[in-house]
Amino acid sequence: MQFQQLQYFVAVAETRHFTRAAEAVHVAQPSLSQQIKALERELGADLFLRARGNITLTDAGEALLPLARRILADADTARHEVQELVQLRSGRVRLGATPSLCTGLLPDVLRAFHDRYPGIRLLIEEGGSHDLVRELARGALDLALVVLPLPTPSPALTTVELLREDLVVVSSPDAPKPGRGRRTVGIAELEGERLVMFRHGYDLRELTVAACRSAGFEPDFAVEGGEMDAVLGFVRAGLGIAVVPRMVASRAGRGLRVTPLARPGLHRTIALAHRSDVAPPRAARELQRMLLER
Repeated sequence: MQFQQLQYFVAVAETRHFTRAAEAVHVAQPSLSQQIKALERELGADLFLRARGNITLTDAGEALLPLARRILADADTARHEVQELVQLRSGRVRLGATPSLCTGLLPDVLRAFHDRYPGIRLLIEEGGSHDLVRELARGALDLALVVLPLPTPSPALTTVELLREDLVVVSSPDAPKPGRGRRTVGIAELEGERLVMFRHGYDLRELTVAACRSAGFEPDFAVEGGEMDAVLGFVRAGLGIAVVPRMVASRAGRGLRVTPLARPGLHRTIALAHRSDVAPPRAARELQRMLLER
């Protein structure tokens, strides 16, 4: 008894027509009929009553049909499970993240993922949340770490909140401490400070500028247009101060003074996003699990 013969048998049983069954399984009708006859010889019983224009199951056919369906379903499950395992030995995960998350959150998680699944290639794309949402929507990414709320809410995306992170002020140890030397600094006390500001499209830029305007002043930029590493470098050089995520500040190493923001402070909410209409590949789902359990 061959697996293919069971496929052909179920197709005929469901269509009650040899020609339509052959079309459904993409085989020539004579080949399908020959395989059905071979199956009947193997079993020693007719499976169909063949009357002109009327194909019905015999008692033997009725007995075989649920068993054949179960065998085919089990084979399908086995194929799926093996493919899922293979996907964790090779393949890729396309992950988008804002630059600050690439610096702060991802290194430890990606190291753990790589240690567990060394055959999976990790393709990382840095960008602002707006760009990452667009890349997700067009299928260029499997997952993305974005800042909520999204600049353009999309019903085609599913987002799961990952963490809520404090923002802090970083400055050069050689420069005067912001906030007149106190342990924390309020947003209003940033008035008159020279800020090192991210380029347009950075979520941190929009958040900081909006907070300054809510406090009643326009921020004064000493330098603007940089990526995360450039901003931190400019601050170390004493060109000004910057508002950055706490995780980034804690990983930035020497050459930076970190001052918390006074209550209520500034925060950002990080979420993991993927398309709602397409399930991420198995490897991407595993990375998603590790990020959510971090």
